[in-house]
Amino acid sequence: MAAPQVKSSSELTMAVLGCGTMGISILSGILSSLSSIAQDPSPPPTNPPALPRHFIATVRSQSSVAKVESALSPLVKPSVSTLRVLQSTSNVSAAAEADIILLGCKPYMVSGLLSASGMKDALTVKHAEGHARSQKIIISICAGVTVPDLERVLREDVGLSVDDLPIVVRAMPNTASKIRESMTVINTVDPPLPDSITELLTWIFERIGEVVYLPPNLMDACTSLCASGTAFFALMMEAAADGGVAMGLPRAEATRMAAQTMRGAAGLVLEGEHPAILREKVSTPGGCTIGGLLVLEEGGVRAAVARAVREATVVASLLGGGGAKNVNGTRH
Repeated sequence: MAAPQVKSSSELTMAVLGCGTMGISILSGILSSLSSIAQDPSPPPTNPPALPRHFIATVRSQSSVAKVESALSPLVKPSVSTLRVLQSTSNVSAAAEADIILLGCKPYMVSGLLSASGMKDALTVKHAEGHARSQKIIISICAGVTVPDLERVLREDVGLSVDDLPIVVRAMPNTASKIRESMTVINTVDPPLPDSITELLTWIFERIGEVVYLPPNLMDACTSLCASGTAFFALMMEAAADGGVAMGLPRAEATRMAAQTMRGAAGLVLEGEHPAILREKVSTPGGCTIGGLLVLEEGGVRAAVARAVREATVVASLLGGGGAKNVNGTRH
């Protein structure tokens, strides 16, 4: 089979099917970047030759149409980008127009969305005999849905042949994409994708933060640490602020102090400081820090946080199955 590629046009169309909070964040980052590129007479040479400039977002209700339009329309610049927001009854036509399809729906909805009437033709790219074969790209940000899961749905439920399968990519951004501080993990595949497609994927997700590539067997752990981890760290931040309030600090100031302290610690680690070394630097002999740390250790905080990541990994692995129930039931 020839190496997959997207069409050579410098203007690609991207459809977000099920454009919720994450889809809005991703499109917001891309639209803002396109505006910046248009204002720069010499855009960075690292940009892929073909970028998404035309966007279609589908949602389930008319009220959601208004919500997405309100969030994204101010970012659309004439002659730079276009945006249409449609109800999900237009999923098939959106997929037919798109070069890149991002699945932002709930995991259990993937099969039904992709097997809708007409989707087979929408996902099939016609190519002339003797010409390079081009393919659409499907990017899934659905927790627990693997690349083999998606390819099976495309073969068995949609009816695509192996030769007509789109390029399937699994990516896991997190809630901080809203402020472009996401940690997005993209599933590597074997054989590897061509450099041109990897560059395009990296460009898309770098619009909302940092990007790393890891193998598929680690994706559920990535979902736990990066996606669920936002809530874990928020709980720890809230607990720290509660402690400050208990000792007399006003709630607003305590929350701001806890958040900034966590941001500062994270910044030092991202600059190369190992967490253990950072902890040791702050823990002077006989000081208040070591006293507080010992309370945390006695309370099993380290083990509890690690176990939360492990538990969320197990749950993430079960989310892709539409019939999964009680995935958060007690386990011993």
